[in-house]
Amino acid sequence: MLVIRLFCNQGMSTSLLVNKMRDAAAKQGIEVDIAAYPANELADRLDGVDCALLGPQVGYMKGKMGEICAAENVPMDVIPMVDYGMCNGEKVLEFAKNLAGK
Repeated sequence: MLVIRLFCNQGMSTSLLVNKMRDAAAKQGIEVDIAAYPANELADRLDGVDCALLGPQVGYMKGKMGEICAAENVPMDVIPMVDYGMCNGEKVLEFAKNLAGK
């Protein structure tokens, strides 16, 4: 099971992307647990997580969030703007898999 957490301003703007990623995983036969949360909940949402993704709108928080994730040994990066904007669940899922080393 691949556990992915997305973080954005309120945890709502990424809900469509989460659904697209779940669809892509189902097509690939990959078992996933993907959810989106507000960025201010990142520190409380890292238990058992394979990777954390930041929405581009909170990419400016990468340094601070990176320190929190590093302390928990959770790889983290910002979702590429074009894939986020196009809501490309397949590409973002691949991005997450590569980040998680899976």
